[in-house]
Amino acid sequence: MSVEAPIPPAGKRKRTRIIKSNRVQILLFVLLTLVLTVATVWGARIWLKNSETLVFAVGDPNGPEARFANRLATMLKNNYSRLRVKIVSNGDNAKALAQFDRQEANLAVLRTDAKVPSRARAVAILDHDVVLVFSPSGKKIKSLADVKKKKIAIVADNDSGATFIRNILDLPDGPATNPLVQVVSPGTPIDKLLASGVAAVVTIVPASKIVKDKSYEQYAKRGGLTLNTIEAAKLLTRKYPALSEETVEPGTLSSSPAIPEEDVETVGLKWLLVTQSRMPNTTIGELARLLYENKAELALENGFASRIEPAATDKDAFIIAHPGAAEYINDDIKSFVERYSDLMYFAAAVLGIIGSICATLYTKVTRIAPEKASELATQLLDIGEDCQDATCTDDLDRMQDELEKILRGVVIGLRDGTISSDGLETFKLGYQFVRDEIAMRREALLRHPQDAAPAPAPAPAHEDNVVVVNTAKSA
Repeated sequence: MSVEAPIPPAGKRKRTRIIKSNRVQILLFVLLTLVLTVATVWGARIWLKNSETLVFAVGDPNGPEARFANRLATMLKNNYSRLRVKIVSNGDNAKALAQFDRQEANLAVLRTDAKVPSRARAVAILDHDVVLVFSPSGKKIKSLADVKKKKIAIVADNDSGATFIRNILDLPDGPATNPLVQVVSPGTPIDKLLASGVAAVVTIVPASKIVKDKSYEQYAKRGGLTLNTIEAAKLLTRKYPALSEETVEPGTLSSSPAIPEEDVETVGLKWLLVTQSRMPNTTIGELARLLYENKAELALENGFASRIEPAATDKDAFIIAHPGAAEYINDDIKSFVERYSDLMYFAAAVLGIIGSICATLYTKVTRIAPEKASELATQLLDIGEDCQDATCTDDLDRMQDELEKILRGVVIGLRDGTISSDGLETFKLGYQFVRDEIAMRREALLRHPQDAAPAPAPAPAHEDNVVVVNTAKSA
C-alpha cells in the first residue's frame, strides 16, 4: 500500500514560480545596475586621472633648473603620483622660457628679472637671490647715490645679472661711459677687490648659499668687510616689481666676527616654478601638495630649492599664483560634496541611463508577464456550464468551492502581482453570473427533488444461483 503525497494545485505552483522568478530578476537587475554604474564611474575616474605628463622646459642640462626637474621627476615617481615629468633641455634658460611662452611646455623655472611669459602662473618659490653691497671694514655706504660716484665692482655670472645690478643702481651700461664700474666673474675674492681700491662690491648671491659659504667668515678674519643696507629698498621694489624686500639677519654671513652685526635690509629676486595658466586646478593643486610635502627630496646639494616657499597668492603679486596652487596654499579644502560634485552628477546620469536600460529589458524581454484576470473568466464559465448538469447538492457544493478558490487566487494574485487587473470587470461579471447560476440550480433541486438522478442499486448477491433455480423451475 503506497501513500502519495498531495500535489499542490498547478495554478498555485505557477504563481509561486512567477513570483520567485520575477523577484529574482528584479534583484539581479538592481545588482547589475549598481555594478555597472560603479564600474563605469570608476573606469571614467581612472581614465580621467590616468598618468598625466608635464613637459618641463629647462636650460643648461647641468644647471640647477635641470637638476631640480630631475629631482621633481624622481619624487613624483617615488610617491606613485599620476603626474609624470618630461624634461626638455635647451641651450639656456632664456630659450627654455621661450619654449614655455610658445605653450610647448607646462613647467619652467624663472628668476623674476627674466622676461616673464604672459601665461605664467606661480606654483612655488624655489629660492631667493639677494643683492649684497660690501664695502671695506668700517666704511659704510650711506646711500646708493654715494655708490655711483665711486669705483664699483659687480660680481655677476652672466650679462643679465650685471645688467640687473646696473638697472637698480641706475648705472650706465658699459665701461666706456663709466670706467669706474667693472664686472668681474664669480669666485673673485671680495677682500682682494676691496683691497685694490674698489669702494663697493655689489653681488647677487642665492640665499641658500650664504649660510653654507665659509669664505665670508675668512674674509672677515683676514681684514674685515662691511655689509651695507640698501636704504631705498622699499622704493626700489615699487619701481621694479620683479624685486622683493629681503632681510639679512645678524651673523648670517659670519658668526665670528658677526657679519652683519644687525639686520640689513636689501632687495632680491625670486626663483619661481611656473606653469601655464590653462593647466587644470586639480593637476597643479596635486603638484603643489607634493612639492610642499616632499621638500627634502627636492633640495639640491648646492642649496637650491632647499627652502621651498608658497607662491604669493595676492592679486597684486608680480606673478600671481595658479588657482590650483592657491587653493592648496590658502588651505581652501573643499567639502566632500564640492570635491566630488562633478563625479556625483556623472554617477547619477550613468545610474539613470543604465537603470532605464535594465528596466526596459525586464519589462519588455525577461519579465514573466502576470496572468490577466479576464483569462480566468473562462474557468468560471466552465463551472457555470457544469452547473447545469448537476443532479445533487454535493456537486453544487464542490463547484461552489472551486468558484471561491478561483476568487481567492485572483485576490492573492492581484496583491502579489502575478495577476494583472486587465479584464477585472469581466472576471467580476463572470463570477457573479456563475455564483447566481449555482444558487439558482440549488433552489431548483430543492423544489424538484425528483429531477435528481436515483442512486444506482447494488448488484444482487449470488446471481449465478438465482439463474440455476429459475432454470430448475422451468424444467
